[in-house]
Amino acid sequence: MQVKHFKMRKVDLCLSSEGAEVILATSSDEKHPPENIIDGNPETFWTTTGMFPQEFIVCFHKRVKIERLVIRSYYVRTLKIEKSTSKEPVDFEQWIERDLVHTEGQLQNEEIMARDGLATYLRFIITSAFDHFAAVYSISAEGIAASDLS
Repeated sequence: MQVKHFKMRKVDLCLSSEGAEVILATSSDEKHPPENIIDGNPETFWTTTGMFPQEFIVCFHKRVKIERLVIRSYYVRTLKIEKSTSKEPVDFEQWIERDLVHTEGQLQNEEIMARDGLATYLRFIITSAFDHFAAVYSISAEGIAASDLS
C-alpha cells in the first residue's frame, strides 16, 4: 500500500485574496484606508492620523499557524503584536514586541520568525513613531490554515 503525504501549502495569510480582513483600525484616511495593508499592492498603505498608540486588527476567519511575519512600514518606532484564538476578537495575549530601526528615505522591512503562531486574529499596536504619523504598507504572515472556525 502506498501512502501519499500531502504537504500543506504555505501562503501569505494576511492577504484579502486569502480571506483576511481588517476589522478595526483606530484611524482612517480615505486616500489611505486600512484595507491597503492586506491588498497585496506594494504601492498602497494605511496611514495613522492623530496621536499614538494606533492599532489595527486582522481577522483570518479561520485558525492559522503563522511561522513568519514581515512588516513593511514607514516611521514605526515601537510595534506590539497580540494574538487571539477566539471566535470573536477578544482575549488577546501579548505575542511580539519590537523596536524598529529608523530607515531614512526607505521602507522598514521587519522580519519576525514566529513561535506559538496559532491565531484567528492579530492586533498590531503602534505605540510610538519617529514622526507625527506612521504608515504600514503590508503585513505578510507566512503559514498554513490550521482549521475552520466551527
